[in-house]
Amino acid sequence: MASSSGNSSVCTQSQLQNSGSEEDLIQLMDQRKRKRMQSNRESARRSRMRKQKHLNDLMAQATQLNKDNKQILTGINIVTQHYLNAEAENSILRAQMTELNQRLDSLNEILNFINTSNGIYETDQDLQTSSESFVNPLNLIYLNQPIMASPALFQY
Repeated sequence: MASSSGNSSVCTQSQLQNSGSEEDLIQLMDQRKRKRMQSNRESARRSRMRKQKHLNDLMAQATQLNKDNKQILTGINIVTQHYLNAEAENSILRAQMTELNQRLDSLNEILNFINTSNGIYETDQDLQTSSESFVNPLNLIYLNQPIMASPALFQY
């Protein structure tokens, strides 16, 4: 019996040693598991922080781009208005030029008529009297009229 009790005490000691090493192994695994969980939490926190920073950067960039876009649109509107004003002014100037060219042509015709009529009159006094009576009615009718082109005629 002594041997059997000796065997059982050896088994019990080895079981205790095995169970002690198993407990150490379980504790070691639990410790590694806790470290891994802590590391994963830190990694997830850093990832969330990176995502938040990236989102903030994108929001700031979108705000800046919207601001730039508004400035560009304002500039385009100003340039467009200047262009339309210049077009209207050009139209007015073209109309005035056409009217002045017509007046110039009429005046040239009158001068040509007067110059060709010079040989008809015998004295300078007759020429002067005749020229005055001929030119004065034209001055009243055509020469003293204002140029009629104005911005109101060319509204877009």
